[in-house]
Amino acid sequence: MRECFVGVAGGAELYCRETGEGPPLFVLHGGPDFDHTYLLPDLDRLADGYRLIYYDQRGRGRSRGPLDLAAIDIDLFVDDLDALRRHFAAESAVALLGHSWGGLLAMHYALRHPRLTSHLILLNTAPASTAEMERAGGERVRRRARYAGRMEALAASAEFNAGEPAAVSEYWNLDFATTFARPQDAQRLVIRSTREDTLRGRAVEECLMRGLYDEPSFDLASRLRGLEGVPTLVIHGELDFIPVEASARIAGAIPHARLELLRDSGHFSYIDAAPRVRELLAAFYPATGSRE
Repeated sequence: MRECFVGVAGGAELYCRETGEGPPLFVLHGGPDFDHTYLLPDLDRLADGYRLIYYDQRGRGRSRGPLDLAAIDIDLFVDDLDALRRHFAAESAVALLGHSWGGLLAMHYALRHPRLTSHLILLNTAPASTAEMERAGGERVRRRARYAGRMEALAASAEFNAGEPAAVSEYWNLDFATTFARPQDAQRLVIRSTREDTLRGRAVEECLMRGLYDEPSFDLASRLRGLEGVPTLVIHGELDFIPVEASARIAGAIPHARLELLRDSGHFSYIDAAPRVRELLAAFYPATGSRE
């Protein structure tokens, strides 16, 4: 495992974690108020066949340096990702794996740099429109019914609003339990965040939503039709709180994209459907080597 910091615009430095051997695969974490660590150790199973390049997005995790919230938007995050591509791959096109929010970021990158995107893998991706995100939000609320009392109490607590790790972790574990076939598997998700990290992440997320889901008219579908030359794999768990129609619409908009539905799997299919995810990736973006 190799670690480094890569300088980007505005004097910031992005923390990067590189592991494995084989074709490079840039991993874009979700949230956007999380960092890459919630993907570990499960996604590292791919390191026997891929050179995984994780990074903490600007203002998240171990990334450091000035954070100008007024400058935060999706274009800046695309610029940051392109700076990492140049650092790790020079002028070569790269494969992107975006989970949840990371899928939306990956789509924006591919739209800006289609010739520099060799493969696009959208793993339990966030929706491509405000309308679909609102439907996902409604489904999420419906599923929370059995935990509603406790989650409402947590959300209203001084501890949660101050970003205290114990309250934040309990809240997310309850929320994410609704997307696993076995709710207890949500305990395998570890949201590593200090109080300061959590508050900063919330601020970053609020800024990023401007021009995206904060806009009623936001919809990428018509633009996605321009990704004809970008091989795309969309993986969706049937238990995901994001309705399958959102992923189907993305796959239908991108020419020649392939949609794969996973049974007994939810929003974290790299955990609850790990062998099938690996199989799909190997067929779509061939890896090297194998682990006994």
